[in-house]
Amino acid sequence: MTKNEYNLKIEQLISWAHAYYVLDNPLASDEEYDKLARECLAFEQEQPALSHPNSPNKRVGGFVLDGFEKAAHLSRMWSQEDVFNTKELEDWIKRAQKVNTNLEFYCEPKFDGASLNLIYENGLLKQAISRGDGSVGEDITNNVKTIHSIPLQIKEKSLIEIRGEIVIKKADFEKINEQRAKNNEQLFANPRNAASGSLRQLDPSITAKRKLFFNVWGVGQNSLDFTKASDMMEYIYSLGFVHPPMTTLTKSVEGIEKLYHKIIEARNSIEMMLDGMVIKINDLETQAELGYTVKFPRFSCAYKFPAVEKTTKILNIIQQVGRTGVITPVAVVEPTLIEGSTVERASLHNYDEIARLDLRIGDEVIIIKSGDIIPKITKVFTERRTGNEKQIQRPTQCPECSSELLDEGTLIKCQNLDCSSIVINSIIYFASKNCMNIDGLGNKIVETLVKEKKIYDILDLYSLKYEDLANLEGFKEKKINNLLNAIINTKGASLHRVINALGIEHIGEVASKQICLEFGLDVLTIDYDSLIALDGIGEQMANSFCEFMRVNKQIVEKLIAIINPTVEQKLEVQENIFKGKTVVLTGTMSVSRGDIKNKLELLGAKISSSVSKKTDYVIYGEDAGSKYDKAVELKVAVLTEDEMNSMF
Repeated sequence: MTKNEYNLKIEQLISWAHAYYVLDNPLASDEEYDKLARECLAFEQEQPALSHPNSPNKRVGGFVLDGFEKAAHLSRMWSQEDVFNTKELEDWIKRAQKVNTNLEFYCEPKFDGASLNLIYENGLLKQAISRGDGSVGEDITNNVKTIHSIPLQIKEKSLIEIRGEIVIKKADFEKINEQRAKNNEQLFANPRNAASGSLRQLDPSITAKRKLFFNVWGVGQNSLDFTKASDMMEYIYSLGFVHPPMTTLTKSVEGIEKLYHKIIEARNSIEMMLDGMVIKINDLETQAELGYTVKFPRFSCAYKFPAVEKTTKILNIIQQVGRTGVITPVAVVEPTLIEGSTVERASLHNYDEIARLDLRIGDEVIIIKSGDIIPKITKVFTERRTGNEKQIQRPTQCPECSSELLDEGTLIKCQNLDCSSIVINSIIYFASKNCMNIDGLGNKIVETLVKEKKIYDILDLYSLKYEDLANLEGFKEKKINNLLNAIINTKGASLHRVINALGIEHIGEVASKQICLEFGLDVLTIDYDSLIALDGIGEQMANSFCEFMRVNKQIVEKLIAIINPTVEQKLEVQENIFKGKTVVLTGTMSVSRGDIKNKLELLGAKISSSVSKKTDYVIYGEDAGSKYDKAVELKVAVLTEDEMNSMF
């Protein structure tokens, strides 16, 4: 076979594969497809350098893996803020209108599956990463290459992250479970579990046998030049990704509601499971200006389908001990099937809620489940009581370590730092990437170290020795040295990283940085009034921080003495022309825009990614594009790089 003959045949094979796997509309019999695939495979084996990047023969699965490596996303994968009714939708829109009163919304169905991030470089699929914690997931590239709705090659050559949901069609889900039943294997609870389980097979050939489907919902890091999200997504679909059904553009709540109810009516006829609708502000500059909260983008939300209600019975109440020692009551209920999932537990949040509901063991209740929301009890049928129901008592002892609990009303906490639940989870959090980033100290290793009594709390990490680890199963010389070095390398870390790593309830990375920048090492003794005076620190956050430091002051003092963290200093910026100004950078400069950004921030400037009436300066280089045009339109001052330098 010549190269030209191969190219013609492989294009035919790719077309047949797309029709079969993606469009569910076969254009050839299995016999014809297999014959053509073998002919192309023979050429690819003889001439591997000439094989087509998108050849279906590359999708059969390779060698079996020992496990999955961790991999970082180029940019964070955010969760969506949920809205459940028109009032919540209107409130979300009002918040966005503070930036732009003339909003247009891009709406599309929200598929219920496993989130996936695809990284393409030079037109080729470079890496596929599961969502994980939003910053770091698992490298599942080998498995993803078996999915026919994901192109192995696209025409876009720039580095780009394409994000979407891996799903299984309802009919294919039923077939998988039928086969598992024949093999006496445990059935998947629902299509989402089947999709997630199929993605995480260590043998890619198993993934290849399951008809997984990829629906694109967004883009991460990219250098595309679009002003509208709808135009950008249409371009992404043109690269070979499937266009979702029922997308629309609208400028009104009525338009959003119309599509929402249309999707609800059609959801049973759509081949894949849906759990709502995603609404995005269409203007990308408005998106950039709105930015993000700690958890969600402010420019998009998920309008979830109405909750499904079922009646069940309370069998028991158990207590879960959280990472910070907070006791959360959980209701054990009679197994109840809701939306393809068997529900056996329901969240109660705290004992005040139990009192409000007047809930008792043995009560019949209404339980609701909507999308990802943990099942929740909304009503107790008190009139159905027989007299055999039992009152639920507030716990006084920790279910894990039996130590006395501190009861603060809404919060009931275990303060014993040797409590196994607190120790394990707090060390895992302490070592995580966004905290102290101790490479090699994963969940299972922490559990092993605590179980083998090598460590009892965070402080013990810093007294670990080689001989403590040498006799543990799976700990070889290189692994031990790498772990010990990773622990040593945390010394001298920024103070705010140490504070964030403590896992204080309601205090995340942003708040930790703000508090440490303001108070330095005085964070150990800071009082409530001083904290509450900080912009963005609310009563709950201040109370939580002060309570944590009161209870754990000694251990935090010892930790800081060991780590000797770097204390960031608040810079006193002298008066200059850029102090307090909002600046936008655009175009190609003689030095990197990152260097210019750092220089301007040291002068007290606020760097923004979009131009608005609030912008003070737009500093531009070559190929400035739409941001320059908008600055001129809004009569914002524009500066060349040379003009900026002359003002420094």
